[in-house]
Amino acid sequence: MSFSGSYLPEDVTFLLKTVDMPPTEIEAKERLIQAGRRHYSEMLSAERAPDPAYMDLFWAVFRRNRNRFAADMAALAKGIAARKDGTIAVTSLARAGTPVGVLLRRALRALGREVFHYSVSIIRDRGIDEVALDRIVAAHGDGSIMFVDGWTGKGAITAELKRCVTSYNTSRGVAVDPSLAVVADLAGVAALSSSYEDYLIPSSVLNAIVSGLVSRTVLNAEYVGPGDFHACVYYTGLEPHDISRRFVDEVTRPMLDALFDPACLPVGNSSDRLADLRAGCEAFVASCMERHGVADRNRIKPGIGESTRSLLRRVPETLIVREPDHRDVAHLMQLARGRGVRVIVDPTLARPYRAAAIIKTLGEG
Repeated sequence: MSFSGSYLPEDVTFLLKTVDMPPTEIEAKERLIQAGRRHYSEMLSAERAPDPAYMDLFWAVFRRNRNRFAADMAALAKGIAARKDGTIAVTSLARAGTPVGVLLRRALRALGREVFHYSVSIIRDRGIDEVALDRIVAAHGDGSIMFVDGWTGKGAITAELKRCVTSYNTSRGVAVDPSLAVVADLAGVAALSSSYEDYLIPSSVLNAIVSGLVSRTVLNAEYVGPGDFHACVYYTGLEPHDISRRFVDEVTRPMLDALFDPACLPVGNSSDRLADLRAGCEAFVASCMERHGVADRNRIKPGIGESTRSLLRRVPETLIVREPDHRDVAHLMQLARGRGVRVIVDPTLARPYRAAAIIKTLGEG
């Protein structure tokens, strides 16, 4: 089954299987993951509507960063148009990539391109949904696919994408390009990006209510069988709070204005700049692990986007910020206060990172 979530049908096709599954309490989920008894993709925690104060903060962020985000989307669309010939199958990585994919589809259509948008599951250590890739390749050919996401943190998903698409190509005798396009590439691993800065992408502040009411994707044998897409939960209970369409609609106009501004140029990446970013990312993670006594690099979540995810759905121990009064980390400070998470102010936090989160060690305790 494919569906469009709470988006317009023409904006996205989720190649996901909708299921009902009971939520797992956040701390219990974290213990099971860290003990190696369950993979994170086998469980979901409950999602609730943000409180009014947090939504006020979101809208303040949105108003402040909308035009920058819109301009970055326009430049990214031009970069994809320059890179891809013929039909383009924008293939967003559910779910943070989905709002980005919706906007790219609209921008590429405005540029006169034939474009489709699919959102598919990729899971660290488990790979991409090959059933979904089969569907896209059969419909549009292997050369059509352009993978997109919101941002990079350490580059783990980018590495997973390259590994599993390479394996997919070998098994199918096709040549899908594993390159990734993102808005902000902090890790220096994307083929195309609009920015290398750790700025607050507005959609990163929220979960399902800005992503078509779709959960994080699930790969659990109780729900996903042979020939099935990876699974998700559709949160009907959050429909009164959903802003998925409003978000993309309110970014579309400034994005299209930027798209036809002669000053908007297609994005392109410098190999030297990317190498510097990759080295900086590795050094940053290693430094955090050493300074904070962390043995598992998966517990380090660098950047505003990854820190937000951690505070919303993991059990964070520490939030590190470079400038606690900076507007782009205000929501992180609010989330940390609400969850009783320790905050460390570190003015020497390595650029480009404005923030990082450290996941608490729980194990079986």
